[in-house]
Amino acid sequence: MRARIRILLPIVALCAACGPEAPPNIIFVFTDDHATQAVGAYGGRLAALDPTPNIDRLAREGMRFDNAFVTNGICAPSRAVILTGKHSHLNGVLTNAERFDSSQVTFPQLLREAGYQTALVGKWHLKSDPVGFDYWEVLPGQGQYYNPDFRTPAGVVRDTGYATDIITDKALAWLDGRDPTKPFLLMYQHKAPHREWAPGPAHLTAYDDAEIPEPPTLFDDWEGRTSAAQTQEMTIARHMHYAYDLKLWPNTVEPDDPWNEWVQGRRARMTAEQLAEWDAAYGPKSEAFRAANPTGDDLVRWKYRRYMEDYLGSIASVDDNLGRLLAYLDEAGLAENTVIVYASDQGFFLGEHGWYDKRWMYEESLRMPLIVRWPGVVPLGSRSDALVQNLDLAQTFLDLAGVAAPSDMQGQSLAPLLYGEQPSDWRDAIYYHYYEFPGVHAVQRHYGVRTDRYKLIHYYLIDEWELFDLVEDPDELRSVYDDPAYAEVQAALTSRLAELRDQYAVPMDDPVPPPEGQP
Repeated sequence: MRARIRILLPIVALCAACGPEAPPNIIFVFTDDHATQAVGAYGGRLAALDPTPNIDRLAREGMRFDNAFVTNGICAPSRAVILTGKHSHLNGVLTNAERFDSSQVTFPQLLREAGYQTALVGKWHLKSDPVGFDYWEVLPGQGQYYNPDFRTPAGVVRDTGYATDIITDKALAWLDGRDPTKPFLLMYQHKAPHREWAPGPAHLTAYDDAEIPEPPTLFDDWEGRTSAAQTQEMTIARHMHYAYDLKLWPNTVEPDDPWNEWVQGRRARMTAEQLAEWDAAYGPKSEAFRAANPTGDDLVRWKYRRYMEDYLGSIASVDDNLGRLLAYLDEAGLAENTVIVYASDQGFFLGEHGWYDKRWMYEESLRMPLIVRWPGVVPLGSRSDALVQNLDLAQTFLDLAGVAAPSDMQGQSLAPLLYGEQPSDWRDAIYYHYYEFPGVHAVQRHYGVRTDRYKLIHYYLIDEWELFDLVEDPDELRSVYDDPAYAEVQAALTSRLAELRDQYAVPMDDPVPPPEGQP
């Protein structure tokens, strides 16, 4: 398939060469679990709520990628893929349990060696210390939303405030103090909107009165798919925790839930002022819930709404702080020669199929937001529907900086797409592989192939398959794997899947041992 680019301005707008004379500055804005459904520029069901005006500004002033996918839809593995340009089985981070081997070559190291100043602020989630950065301050593990600790080369420090604001403060301070004679790479990485979806003080009640539409599949029964969809543990109906996820405190519904201890720790971490604001926001809503005592579908709808209010509130803080960054770049005269890339580590279920979380090769989890702004180079309001992946970002950053990428990186530079070119050899399919089973949410291990129209998934520990026609069934409600009408499609995709596994040197046996009792 040839990559198809829809440029909304005349192609003559590109004629300024493929980049300025000076190497561009690069800012990588990276969020955690930000679904495209909650990015206004993507026009999903939540776009009418205007959740992301500053992210949308990037899309108006740059390129939106409509078919951007991850290789392994979970936090740490996605980060390792981006750093190394290699699939999980080669970079060694297959699940959230592994420690990143920092002796590997990463794109920040290469940019630093080429003369870039490099900085990393925010969520890291790779256990080992960051390597290849002149400056770094990162959250330990998942980090905390309120009064977070930061790992630094000098030790752990605690800052008072809200994590999204603090991460931005640190990023802006570094930009202000950098060497202005050198190009820079800033990896500006947020915890938000990761579970437990804790909004900042400015957005605790921002969506209380909003009309939040439900997904058509909120009450999905998972018929028409494999047993993997039936045995997962990530439903809004049954698996959300009342105190941890839904902010019901005291937890009168699940008084013995062990997650209550985590909530007590969260509350103890807050200042008196923060806790007063929190309780003023959630106390009345929790009392209203107790008084109404919803059941059945009404209870699911209450949980969904509470989830969305908090998720969108967390994103609002991210977007506000992106606005601060954009204003700084404008005022400092840095905007014109700075590439800004906005992405998330994967997608997320926002009630689709009755779920929250990620992990699956289904569209809501597989798809990530990806927006690139580079004034004078990337046409305003342009879009690409080429099949791209987080695997491509390392080579892209290196290419934009004029630095040669190592030959063992497995992605493709997005630079030609950004310049408006249509490479004839662009990929026609993407490969995905999820390993973290058994584990949180009980999503079976699976790998698969996706083309522009079809998706084939193999749950290999239980040897079950799914095939979806994304044109006829965009919500992926009915597998046609056993439908004779799709026999040729099934055969072609099975062959293409084998080719991709060979191309990416995927071993026959998982580097992560299977559960006891399974082959």
